[in-house]
Amino acid sequence: MRPIDRYFFEKEEPIKGCLQFLRGHILKQSPHITEAWKYGMPFFCYDGKMICYLWVHKKYKQPYMGIVEGKKISHPDLLQEKRARMKILLLDPSRDLPMKKINLILKEMLALYE
Repeated sequence: MRPIDRYFFEKEEPIKGCLQFLRGHILKQSPHITEAWKYGMPFFCYDGKMICYLWVHKKYKQPYMGIVEGKKISHPDLLQEKRARMKILLLDPSRDLPMKKINLILKEMLALYE
């Protein structure tokens, strides 16, 4: 099993289902998007450039989508915390995912690379 597949496989529900859904959803956004295992994390790349990643917040124990160029996207639900460049979107895996919000952020993110 590849490390990236193991990462998703080893998560507990409902985090596992949330991350697996997001994985597929991000990959469907463009044929230019591929996944890669970088820095011990699942990253998504647009024509080889890292654009976002999926992870679980250590403090909040919630999955999140990290946007590499998050500082260039202005959305009230994106958190910068102590990051200089990246912002994250925390998600509650026990609730329906906010797809309008996710799609809007993904659209803005992809506009930076297209």
